[in-house]
Amino acid sequence: MQETNTSVKQVPEENKMGVMPVNKLLITMSVPMMMSMLVQALYNIVDSMFVARLNENALTAVSLAFPVQSLMIAVATGTGVGINALVSKSLGQKNRDYASKVANNGILLCMISAVVFAVLGIAFSGFFFSVQTTDPQIREYGTAYVRICTVLSMGVFMQVVMEKLLQSTGKTMYTMFTQSLGAIINIILDPIMIFGLFGFPRLEVAGAALATITGQTVAACVALFCNLKKNPELTVSLIRYHLSADAVKGIYSVGVPSIIMASIGSVMTFSMNRILMGFTSTATAVFGVYFKLQSFIFMPIFGLNNGMVPIVAYNFGARRPERITQTIRLSVIYATCLMLVGIAVFQLFPGALLGIFSASDTMLEIGIPALRIISVHFCFAGFSIVASSVFQALGHGVLSLVVSVARQLVVLLPTAFILSRIGGLSAIWWSFPIAEIMSVILCAIFLKKIYATQIRTLKG
Repeated sequence: MQETNTSVKQVPEENKMGVMPVNKLLITMSVPMMMSMLVQALYNIVDSMFVARLNENALTAVSLAFPVQSLMIAVATGTGVGINALVSKSLGQKNRDYASKVANNGILLCMISAVVFAVLGIAFSGFFFSVQTTDPQIREYGTAYVRICTVLSMGVFMQVVMEKLLQSTGKTMYTMFTQSLGAIINIILDPIMIFGLFGFPRLEVAGAALATITGQTVAACVALFCNLKKNPELTVSLIRYHLSADAVKGIYSVGVPSIIMASIGSVMTFSMNRILMGFTSTATAVFGVYFKLQSFIFMPIFGLNNGMVPIVAYNFGARRPERITQTIRLSVIYATCLMLVGIAVFQLFPGALLGIFSASDTMLEIGIPALRIISVHFCFAGFSIVASSVFQALGHGVLSLVVSVARQLVVLLPTAFILSRIGGLSAIWWSFPIAEIMSVILCAIFLKKIYATQIRTLKG
């Protein structure tokens, strides 16, 4: 009898991702992430709101800098997605040592990425703005902003990877705390550093960048502490684990397509800015404001996905198809409901939304129809976002990449260019709904194929 008891004690405790009722699990995992993502979206809006009070050129500079920030976040989150999926899958297979090996390799990869961006930021920030505008004030503002964000990018890289490690083991409450803390610090520091309050020097646009970096760095340190003290399923130790070819390959087999997919967004934004600058810099500011505003709608969906991905990956590793399909179905329903709320807000209150950014009469004239037209694609986007995350969770990041390339490079940009020639500035915005319809069709085809070949054939 004693041997039996000893044997029972040695059986690892089942992670909640394999046993908790799926709807409760998805809500438990996702709601903290959705809340923290809302706070993230809020500080993005506050950032631009304070910058807009300087002048419209400052807002335009930050809008033109957005592709660089997107690229950094693409590399960080893409690597994080690979870490998240592989760690969760390994835990589902009860291979904790390999999960820790992947985690520590991911940390090293993010540190290397931060150093690369620091070098690129020093060398090419000025050139990046010189090819977009000849306005000296926009170039000065933008160059300072990008240099600070890239040279001090270690904070954002470490924050992302540490939070992904917490998510991969279901510790989403901690990530809600760290993300919220970073965002709150940013919101507090924005007016102080931009306008020089309480004896702090007036840094203007550079102050917005410094406030962001400070918040990210503090959040990264707290997330590291949480992993060391509150995440026993993973061992964080750069001494014990070194770069390993198989771990790096496993991370990037999912991560690289995700990085490229997100980087395509940077290419799209850069190219769209070029098209819009051909009309007026105010149109570029409107486009930048749209991205800030839509993040308030999309960020909760990304939070939902952050809760969904480890559940899908874990149960795929544990060979439980019914839990996978139920998770996907519920995620699509919740995402679509959130997007419908977003459509209603953009359709009913576009002027009030633009007013947050001290919009001029010209900006309102361009922006009100733009927000109404672009927001039409929200009703399709919820399904596409969830489906792309499912592809990544199951190791098919290439499919997400195909969808992203087709949507943004094959359809959206050419359509925007053609519409700009046929219908002028007001017609450009219709390229977003057109591209999203194509994205939904591709996602549906790929998801059906994955279900038939991988999920339905699993045996418990």
